[in-house]
Amino acid sequence: MTATLRQTANTVANSTIEGASMASALIGGAVGAYLGYQLAPTGWTDGTRILFAGAVAVVGAVAIDGLAELVLAPMRRLMRTRSPLSSTRRSAPAPAATLEEALLQVITATEEDAAHRAASAAFRIDNGDDFLRDEDRWRGYEDGEASFYLAPGVWLHHRSELGKYGREHRFTLLTGDGEQPVTITGMEQIRHHLAARAAGLPAVPAAVDSGDADEHKVSITELDNHLKALEA
Repeated sequence: MTATLRQTANTVANSTIEGASMASALIGGAVGAYLGYQLAPTGWTDGTRILFAGAVAVVGAVAIDGLAELVLAPMRRLMRTRSPLSSTRRSAPAPAATLEEALLQVITATEEDAAHRAASAAFRIDNGDDFLRDEDRWRGYEDGEASFYLAPGVWLHHRSELGKYGREHRFTLLTGDGEQPVTITGMEQIRHHLAARAAGLPAVPAAVDSGDADEHKVSITELDNHLKALEA
């Protein structure tokens, strides 16, 4: 999502939340006024019935708005936790005076772009917002790839390439002890791999392709049995 679209989306979201709050209060007031006037004793004068309806309208507006806040308040907090675009964006560096300086600027921008792409693509294996999608924990490289430090000697690697149906994102688990890279398609694979290393078991699961999905399930089952035996 571009900066302009992101800013527009934030503005629309905030406006929608505030509009919903106002609408709930108006609806509550209107319903309260109608019910108050209808429920007022017919023996009362019109002025008294109107005053009674007004009081019920205020109560109704407050009550409905309070109920709406149960839903709207978490949404407001969510919007506040997202840093405003204007405060998170950095100014572009001054124009380079030399070719070498320009190259350094582009390398830095490429590394930051790689980290951003990796974090943005992480939703394919992590639907949460506070782990693999945290851009600050990704380290980008000038070749467009990026890595995410998981544990001593274990990194999640990301690279993207053009495929038959557009750009494809690939995540691979890398270790510093010479083990074969593991293709990652879900968070459960990372958990099983780290659990195996922590228990001193062979690193599993193996890379998962369409042809070895059954073997992958078997390896996970075997690992779970080993871990349960150790815990017992």
